[in-house]
Amino acid sequence: MALLTPYEPWSLLDRFEREMERSLESMRRLIRPEEETAAAVWAPSIDIKEEADRYVVQADLPGVKPEDIEVTLQNGVLTIKGERQTEAKEEKENYRRIERFYGSFFRRFTLPETVEEEKIEANYDKGVLTISIPKKPEVQPKKISVKVA
Repeated sequence: MALLTPYEPWSLLDRFEREMERSLESMRRLIRPEEETAAAVWAPSIDIKEEADRYVVQADLPGVKPEDIEVTLQNGVLTIKGERQTEAKEEKENYRRIERFYGSFFRRFTLPETVEEEKIEANYDKGVLTISIPKKPEVQPKKISVKVA
């Protein structure tokens, strides 16, 4: 039995747009590093898994305090945003390279209409934010008998 997969013609274009936005933001910071922006400075890695009764979203947020994380849902869009504070570094330490990002971040995801929005839960443990998004129980189609006229 073949499963139907929704046709999403814009998913590749959306991914391209996000990558372009990140590249342009990086270039802007190089040109004008003194300006602060409302845009995200970095984007955490996200895993999304679908189970029989729920979706599970996991975000890697090492070094982010739970009180600095905000998870919201508005108009079917789940938003994860927050900030990783810069660690105070002593002047005597000779850093040769710093690759960890600090500052604000956000990620947004459009949820399907089949989720129970009021039952979404978020837990944070050992640097991983796990959001459980329950699905609505499947509505069985009503069988209509065909009568002969």
